[in-house]
Amino acid sequence: MAGGNGRDEARPSPVVAVEKVIGGLLWGSGAMDGIHIKAGKRVYRIIQDGGFHLDHVTTYVGPAVGPRWLIASGFDLTLLQNDVLGRKKPVLLVGSSSGAWRFAAWLQPEPEKSYRALLEAYIALTFKRKDKPATLLQSLSDVVNTYLEEDALPFALAKKKYRLAIITCRARHLVASEIKWVQRLGLGICFVMNALNRSFLYSFAERIVFYNGPKPPSFCLHDDFRGQYIPLSETNFKHVVLASGAIPLVVAGVRDIYGAPRGVYRDGGLTDYHLGHNYTAKDDEITLFFHHQERIIPGWLDKRLTYRQPAADILENVLMVYPSREFILKLPGGKIPDRDDFKIFLDDPAQRKRNWRQVVEQSAPLGEQFLDLVESKKIKHVVEKI
Repeated sequence: MAGGNGRDEARPSPVVAVEKVIGGLLWGSGAMDGIHIKAGKRVYRIIQDGGFHLDHVTTYVGPAVGPRWLIASGFDLTLLQNDVLGRKKPVLLVGSSSGAWRFAAWLQPEPEKSYRALLEAYIALTFKRKDKPATLLQSLSDVVNTYLEEDALPFALAKKKYRLAIITCRARHLVASEIKWVQRLGLGICFVMNALNRSFLYSFAERIVFYNGPKPPSFCLHDDFRGQYIPLSETNFKHVVLASGAIPLVVAGVRDIYGAPRGVYRDGGLTDYHLGHNYTAKDDEITLFFHHQERIIPGWLDKRLTYRQPAADILENVLMVYPSREFILKLPGGKIPDRDDFKIFLDDPAQRKRNWRQVVEQSAPLGEQFLDLVESKKIKHVVEKI
């Protein structure tokens, strides 16, 4: 195995085995109250050897999960408030769609204030039955303008503690059309071709990564990277954030982003839905990944393809945190918010907003639970292998 030394395949020592049994009795299997923690084999080995520290985290990934991102708010805010990432070297914040929206707030002069403004503006969104994709694009643009201030963009782009990589897709052929039936036909063809071979996806959706910093993120330079990388600027910053959340068939695309190839830009989740790249350059570097579920899906069109999953080597340096089933059942309706809520509560948006605010409130302790496990070293008793 690449980068391995055989230790991870061997049976644990008697001491480690006893510690795991005791830890399991005290803390449960892979969970503490509201969270589960899983690790790729390299990260798992680091944790069991007692050498894990948050300074090892060099990348934090935000998946394209729509309103499900609300459950990550407490985790994000805890990391921001405690200033635990990027203390020794810059951390790459990689996101598509809602993940990009979250992390754009992290670069602002007052990141917590910006993040909370995003939360409130996002929850306050309301839609009508007859709203068209162009109308929804304008509504999302209003949200972006609410939490990202023009005069703060130079500061955001110059920030050294965090580097931002926003993933978008430049739509091609029928998928680029704003005529709904044409776009739907294009996505149908795209789904079939993607099911046959994921590489066919790039004929319909070209990955375009926008980044800040002195050089492109390392994952963009890998031999298997499919797409282009473009610097973020004051001119294109908001347009890029908006484009990354432009859901196909629902929200109109963003056309001709400054500094990038001409075309229609859509939700980055088309190619990068959850996690699909190796973001680490060294064996002891860690990619932190807060997710809403255990399953990791590479692309948006892979949701129904249960056999489609990230390559094993991509997960070796990943530390994944996700909510427990018991925690989810305590949320309003016993579920994590999703886009269906807009339809379910179309005639009662006030109830949806109350539910979503309650989810944010109940999710607030998840970050503290994680930090408690890390700081107390008890993480080694609850972590499981991916």
